[in-house]
Amino acid sequence: MDNLSLLAHSQTPVPNSPEEAKLECFDNTHPDREYWIKFDCPEFTSICPITGQPDFGHILIEYIPAERCVESKSLKIYLFSFRNHGAFHEAVTNQILDDIVEACSPRRAKVTGSFRPRGGIAIHVEAEYAP
Repeated sequence: MDNLSLLAHSQTPVPNSPEEAKLECFDNTHPDREYWIKFDCPEFTSICPITGQPDFGHILIEYIPAERCVESKSLKIYLFSFRNHGAFHEAVTNQILDDIVEACSPRRAKVTGSFRPRGGIAIHVEAEYAP
């Protein structure tokens, strides 16, 4: 647990971008078992890279851990870092998946981004990792 630096602080500054954020992990206490961990983030925000307007969405992260699990406070701060980050919905969803995979090397993972309508069209993006 010594590697969980963000959890120990009551006030943690929000990074300006996902590249500056740090996803922390801890050892899986049941690496021999396949089970799903699901993070439900209904108040996700990012910025359109063209207009600079805010985008609002719902991010669902699901994964089967292997040796490591993602610590939830670091995930919250990581997701907050998208608030000032310009990217299309497809890029956001895939970046979250890539960063989860890089952080904890899960057996499987899926990220679903359901973004609120802009111009009358809602966008839903699903990205999966299944090596």
